[in-house]
Amino acid sequence: MNETAAIAGVGITAFGKYLSSTVRTLTHEAVNKALADAGIDGADVDEVYFGNSVAGIITGQETIRGQAALRGSSLSGKPIINLENACASSATAFHLGCRAVSSGAANVVVVIGAEKMSHEDKRVSIAAFTKAVDLEEPMPEYVGTGSGSIFMDLYAQKTREFMAATGATPADFAQIVVKSRKAGSMNDNAQFRTTTTVEEVLAAREISNPLTLPMCSAIGDGAAAIVLFSAAAVRRYGLRNPVWVAATSLLSGTGVDGDVPAADRVVADIYEKAGVSPADVHVVELHDATAPAELMHYETLRLCGPGGAAELLRSGATDLGGRVSVNPSGGLLSRGHPIGATGAAQIVELVTQLRGQAGPRQRLGARVGLAENNGGNMGPDSAAVCAAILHV
Repeated sequence: MNETAAIAGVGITAFGKYLSSTVRTLTHEAVNKALADAGIDGADVDEVYFGNSVAGIITGQETIRGQAALRGSSLSGKPIINLENACASSATAFHLGCRAVSSGAANVVVVIGAEKMSHEDKRVSIAAFTKAVDLEEPMPEYVGTGSGSIFMDLYAQKTREFMAATGATPADFAQIVVKSRKAGSMNDNAQFRTTTTVEEVLAAREISNPLTLPMCSAIGDGAAAIVLFSAAAVRRYGLRNPVWVAATSLLSGTGVDGDVPAADRVVADIYEKAGVSPADVHVVELHDATAPAELMHYETLRLCGPGGAAELLRSGATDLGGRVSVNPSGGLLSRGHPIGATGAAQIVELVTQLRGQAGPRQRLGARVGLAENNGGNMGPDSAAVCAAILHV
């Protein structure tokens, strides 16, 4: 597999609701951890790719988000490239950072995802999600039938269609939450660390039929950072046992009914580029913005055949330590989903797993990991989809 881009260091904050924190304080914490992990300082860095989605809406900071967030840090004054691509913002930053070091344009790159979504007025936070759709596109009639979240109504409709097509049940979705919370309870950086039961999940407040509150990812704050080395930098700094980036992929949805969904196209692209098959993957971090989304992504990522997602879940194959451990970080549901930080956080977890440093949530023998991150909505499809395959 490809060995032109290596991950030398990672850093992440605890995810949660932190009204007293800022994008800047969260960013500095994650960056300092990643630089220390890589054994370098800011003077060694050539470029910075900064992913953020909604600072303009939540805090009003626009146009120079990365420069503002990194002001006063060791990366201040470096070339900073700002990336905004909905929930896929920092996955997009990672994609471009990998291209920079793989091409030889840079030897040391820092990728950052940071987001502060909590606000004293929760309506401000919820309103941010309403901007991640094509505003010139009429919303379907079922949007607005739930408790106020456009995206939960969209996911609920997809869930109802998925249930009809596959026989998946609300109890299956509740089991995803149980699995997620168990992983979160073992992750000190997770937003939700308390275990739960199927019965508790099913009895919780309904958000949009059949989704209950625990089945939906929550508003949160956090940051994650990644240090990338070129192959030349790996040799120069004497990096031992690096995690290599086999491939990355980024595609957009067309918004046209009948077109192949962006996620399906990205998955085909990433497996071909990396030269691996789904059977080679040991650990996956996927975009479980809702619990049913995890089951849907089982099929998209070819972890099972069409209609086989619920059976795969019930078999235990995707549990912690399973054949293919899915979302051992707790995923969006439990680790949390500060949207601009999510893609980078997925990479941090995969690196932790591939280094064998995940403690009780470790998938033993993990050598190949896959991340998949969606962003925004375009008609029947996601607006942006990113994927990456890492290996040791």
